[in-house]
Amino acid sequence: KFSLVVRSMEGPWGTGSKQAVNLIFEEKVWALTGCHDGRNAHLVEQAATKSIVPYISAWSSDPTLSQAFVPWFFNCVPTDRQQAQSLISSIYDKHKFRKIAVISCKDYDSNMASSSFLKALKASGKPEPVLYPPAESVRDSEMLSDKVAGSDTECLVLFCNPEISKTIVSRLNQKKPGIQIYSSLMAADENKLNPGDMSVFNNTICVAAGEWNEKKGMEFRNEYLKMYNMLPGMVASFSFDATGLLIEAIRISGKNEREIIQKTVQKINYEGVTGMISFDDKGNRKGSFSVMRINEGVPFKPE
Repeated sequence: KFSLVVRSMEGPWGTGSKQAVNLIFEEKVWALTGCHDGRNAHLVEQAATKSIVPYISAWSSDPTLSQAFVPWFFNCVPTDRQQAQSLISSIYDKHKFRKIAVISCKDYDSNMASSSFLKALKASGKPEPVLYPPAESVRDSEMLSDKVAGSDTECLVLFCNPEISKTIVSRLNQKKPGIQIYSSLMAADENKLNPGDMSVFNNTICVAAGEWNEKKGMEFRNEYLKMYNMLPGMVASFSFDATGLLIEAIRISGKNEREIIQKTVQKINYEGVTGMISFDDKGNRKGSFSVMRINEGVPFKPE
C-alpha cells in the first residue's frame, strides 16, 4: 500500500526547500516528485541530494538541474535543450522557414528556455531569428503581437508564461492566422489557465513533446474526467507518469530503501501516458521528442 503525502510550494522564497525537508525528515518519504518551476525544482533537488532521496521532476525543463551530475535527480520532461533541438529541426530543416521571430519573457523559466534555443541555434550555424523585446505584461504582448502581424514573419517561437502566450496566440489567430507558432512546453500549464483560455492553443501551437501513448492517454483522460470533471493537461500527465514510475520502481525494488529505489529508477523502462520513459546517466529523459500540435491541452498529432 502506498501513501501520497502532499505539500504546497506556495509562499515566499525558500518555502520549497522547507517543505522538501519536512517530507524527508518528518514524513520520512521514500522518494520525492513534483511539478515545480525551475527555481523551486533546484531547491528540492538540493534537499534531496543532501538527504540522499530520489527526486523525479515532473514539470521543470531547466537543463541546469542535471548539470550537477547528481544520481538522485531524474526528469520526466524534455529539457529546454532537448526541446530546442526538435524545434530547430522542424523550423529550419523540415519546413525551411526563413523569416522567423522569437518572443520571450523575463522570468527565470522563460529566459532559460529562450537562452537554450538561441545557444543551440548558434551552435547549429542556422540564421538568427528576429528577437523582439521581452514581454513583461499583457499590454506588451498585445503590442508585440501587432508588430508580428504587420511583418513578413512566417514563423514565431514563444518562450513565455501561459498568460502571455495565450494573449499572443489569441491575437495572432485573429490578425495573422497563417503564421506557424511554436512554443516551449511551459505555455501549456493548465494550472495557470482555465480550459477556455487553453482552447486558444488548440491545433495552433506546436511543442516538442514527442508522441504519447494513445491508449494509456485515453484511459487516463477518462478516469481524470470522471474524478475532476475536467480533462488533464500537460502538468497532470507528466505528474501522473512520474508518480506511476516511482510506484513501479518501488515495487520492483521490493524494499523501501532509498538507495535501492534510486538504482531501480536509473535502470527503469516505464511505459507512461507521455510515452516510454527511461533516463540517461545525468537523469535526463531519453528520446528525440518530435514536434506535435496541441489539442485540449495535450499533444494530439504530429505537426
